[in-house]
Amino acid sequence: MPSPESLQIRSYLLALKAAQGAPAPLAEQRASYEKRIETYVGHPLALPEGTRIESVDIDGIPAEWISPAGADQERVVLFFHGGAYVLGSLTSHRELVARLSAAAGVRSLQVDYRLAPEHVFPAALDDALTAYRWLLAHGTRPEQIVLAGDSAGGGLGLALLQVVRDQHLPMPAGAVFLSPWTDLAGAVDSRATRDVADPIFSGSLINFLANFYAGTEEKHNPLLSPIYADLHGFPPLLIEVGNDEVLLDDSLQLAEHARAAQVPVELTVWEGLWHVFQQYASVLPEGQQSIENMGRFIRSQTRTL
Repeated sequence: MPSPESLQIRSYLLALKAAQGAPAPLAEQRASYEKRIETYVGHPLALPEGTRIESVDIDGIPAEWISPAGADQERVVLFFHGGAYVLGSLTSHRELVARLSAAAGVRSLQVDYRLAPEHVFPAALDDALTAYRWLLAHGTRPEQIVLAGDSAGGGLGLALLQVVRDQHLPMPAGAVFLSPWTDLAGAVDSRATRDVADPIFSGSLINFLANFYAGTEEKHNPLLSPIYADLHGFPPLLIEVGNDEVLLDDSLQLAEHARAAQVPVELTVWEGLWHVFQQYASVLPEGQQSIENMGRFIRSQTRTL
């Protein structure tokens, strides 16, 4: 049964969705995206006590290390933020990544990949690959790396896994995806079946946003829409998704395809919850529970044998 907190947040999100008018200029959208969780909570988000943030340059790509107190320095989560490839930054997802890092007891490297429409496909994927190669070149063992990402960041992580496999690079130990956006072509049924239930997005809006990153590229390209990808050879996957989101089938079909390719996959569908609900973990019990589940998976995949 959904928690009282989830019902309150849902009401807030539904009111925002109902009040949406003409899109604001992109710069304004990016600025408000940075503050959307703080606006609801009513105060700046706080990182877990003892968290350290260290800026790092990855061959020209801004990034940051997020290290919880007592973190295992050998194990790393490589995190790609969401935001439909047009929004999001190190700031917008810092608290979420810090909570995930604390739950797993590891360091996280969050990457500020290039955004559309200024930089269309494959710019974000190129940056993700650069970050993965950088980790390997700096001595991080692949069996101690777990990829993670929410929404567009989840799709980006899945695209990266295809490139890593096809370029014969060593695979990471696993991957964690929060409501991954895997079908930019917009063919999945949940774009329509969850349109009313979703308190954040409409199916038509998600399909429209796909154009910005895709540019002139065919949206069925599996590097854009990993739902059409060959998943053979992928490491174990953990997928967490809300039942009430237009991206639900992006996760359900991804899990189905992974199992068909003999890829171990854990899928949790959270009843009554929405897209990347984990970002409300400071006030949402289900959000923290999901983060703890992801932390358990990361620890189990990177344990020393």
